[in-house]
Amino acid sequence: MNLALFDLDNTLLAGDSDFAWAQFLIEKGVLDREVQEAKNIEFYEHYKAGTLDIDAFLDFQLAPLARHPRAELDAWHREFMEQSVKPMITAKARALVRQHLDEDALVAVVTATNAFVTGPIVREFGIPHLVATIPAQENGAFTGKARGTPAFQAGKIVRVDAWLESLGLHIGGFERSWFYSDSHNDLPLLKHVSDPVAVDPDDTLHAHAEQHGWPVLSLR
Repeated sequence: MNLALFDLDNTLLAGDSDFAWAQFLIEKGVLDREVQEAKNIEFYEHYKAGTLDIDAFLDFQLAPLARHPRAELDAWHREFMEQSVKPMITAKARALVRQHLDEDALVAVVTATNAFVTGPIVREFGIPHLVATIPAQENGAFTGKARGTPAFQAGKIVRVDAWLESLGLHIGGFERSWFYSDSHNDLPLLKHVSDPVAVDPDDTLHAHAEQHGWPVLSLR
């Protein structure tokens, strides 16, 4: 059996669902534009620079989930999928996922973006497994905090290894293991698999991929 892991934002998606979700809530008037838009942009720039404080970011990202009923959040997310997410999904991305699924690989998305935002997106791709940052819940309501290790940087290895262990598997037991990503933040997991692939990579990852002979492809 083979393993195929995909980053989501700016890899399978031609854009960032995390950033787009906050912007969507700002456009709906759920979040204050003057305060939230500047913070959203600031965190996104830190992510791209590799200097993101993941705990501070999660406090920002997850707080709105705790202020609204789940039914309202779910309704907003359905609108978000149609308005913001589906236009980011390319035919090339769908085809690459389908290729691995058709070859009976174990396929998952591994993303720092929280599972509330990403779950419906992963299902849209037909991908059966999601390893994401988990927004904590109590009695079905979000608390505004994360639960467990965020799936970010080296945390992605921790979360992937724990997920595989729960299935009675380990990454060294696969004939081949792919991880597709655009970001240098994902270098720990890229180095953890047998077949790292840089997808529309940032400059740092592109240079690393060329230096080490990794494939570079575009899904745009």
